[in-house]
Amino acid sequence: MTPILSLHNIDVTKFLAVLDTCEGNVYLVTNDGDRLNLRSKLSQLVGLTTLIEGGIIAEASIICENKNDESKLFRFNFYGDTGEAKVG
Repeated sequence: MTPILSLHNIDVTKFLAVLDTCEGNVYLVTNDGDRLNLRSKLSQLVGLTTLIEGGIIAEASIICENKNDESKLFRFNFYGDTGEAKVG
């Protein structure tokens, strides 16, 4: 699978809220080629802490197995749309 989204300057709290609404697996791909399944809270902690600068994700690539999840994350990435996610 090829990464479909490159996230830049993402609010971590909102991003995690949107991830919680995803139905399938969502993978964070690091620059080293590691893939972390972001549906796991442990992977979220491990993966995101290496990418966070001042509470904002500096840069990351995302792969989604579910097309609906891909659409949610695309809308969040480009428009800040959190959809039905409960933020805060």
